[in-house]
Amino acid sequence: MARKKKDELHQELEYELKPQPVLNIGMVGHVDHGKTTLLERLSGRWTDTHSEELKRGITIRLGYADATFRKCLKCEGAKAYTIKETCPIDNSKTSPIRKVSFVDAPGHESLMATMLAGATIMDGALLLVAANEECPQPQTREHLVALQIIGLKNLIVVQNKIDLVSEEQALKNHEQIKSFLKGTEYENAPIIPISAQHRVGLDFLMQAIDENIPTPARDSSKEPIMLVARSFDINKPGITPDKLVGGVLGGSLKQGTLKIGDTIEIKPGRNTIEKNQQVWKPLAATILSLNSGSSELESVGPSGSVGVLTSLDPSIVKSDQLTGSIVGLPGKLPPVWNELLLDVHLLQRVVGTKEELGVEPIKLSEPLMLNVNSAATVGIVIELKKNKIRCKLKLPVCADIGQRVTISRRIGNRFRLIGYGEIREK
Repeated sequence: MARKKKDELHQELEYELKPQPVLNIGMVGHVDHGKTTLLERLSGRWTDTHSEELKRGITIRLGYADATFRKCLKCEGAKAYTIKETCPIDNSKTSPIRKVSFVDAPGHESLMATMLAGATIMDGALLLVAANEECPQPQTREHLVALQIIGLKNLIVVQNKIDLVSEEQALKNHEQIKSFLKGTEYENAPIIPISAQHRVGLDFLMQAIDENIPTPARDSSKEPIMLVARSFDINKPGITPDKLVGGVLGGSLKQGTLKIGDTIEIKPGRNTIEKNQQVWKPLAATILSLNSGSSELESVGPSGSVGVLTSLDPSIVKSDQLTGSIVGLPGKLPPVWNELLLDVHLLQRVVGTKEELGVEPIKLSEPLMLNVNSAATVGIVIELKKNKIRCKLKLPVCADIGQRVTISRRIGNRFRLIGYGEIREK
């Protein structure tokens, strides 16, 4: 009987692993709490590849890495989870469970807009809290509120750096985390103690991910909508013109399917000058190749992060110039907004500051940082109504009516999260 159950389990787990990751998991939390180190331990890839990131030791842009979680059929509990093809305990062959794509979001307070842009493509998140610091730190609180605002349901708290504290200190920090989560949507979120540096507790973390972050239902039959989180030129300096390739768009499909050869539209597009005025025009391109999970694919669906090689001039996409854009089929994308009318919901307290500051009403002519989808823009308040504001945007955004927009205000020399709004018709 036991043998039969094990064979049935093996058949359930032993399948042809899809080359495209099935979900996006975010790494969020205060700066230097170990997000990038943990990601390297789970994926084998160091995501801080930008030269300034390596020099400063913090994540500036969104980082991506994929990992395949596997399970040993002979082991039980957390010990069964690994990323290795051979079980480190009994050397038996492991079976793949899921391939996931991790999004490493910056924790530094000046890079909150980048974190908010990344949060829109997350299906679940790991909130890292360092055991050797008081909880919550300012950006820990800010990130938690941001995840609640965008509606993220699946959260796991990772209590990292337990190797740096005594058992008594670790338990005190654990109680601080529980107190911090109390009264939020994540009050019952699992808290997993680990040491990413020494690879301790990673099996328990993988088990928690397996049991608490399900693969969401996707709809590949809808019109494709891709949120662009990165754009870049992959051509090396000195390359000859005959070997030059087009620009790359990186991000995630919310819905639908894209395939090689598709003609795509990119909105808001590119800023041009016509009749001495700035005009944003949509871009058109052809998909030349698709990459997901380090695999070349003929088509990609709505799961995990994807890279799209296009026929665009590489100078258009370099240095993340198209980050925040929306990709889809021509004529099928949401409208582009130069102004936004928002139903506003303000928080009671400013998050991200060490001081307890109340949120004051929004003022006329005030500049606000607005995040919608993977885009960040500044909106100048040009009209105030009861619980509504109208903003003129510095950079236009492409979004549907009813979509949620996070709102941040400049306090001191930083933008701080103060609430959210929902897009309404003009």
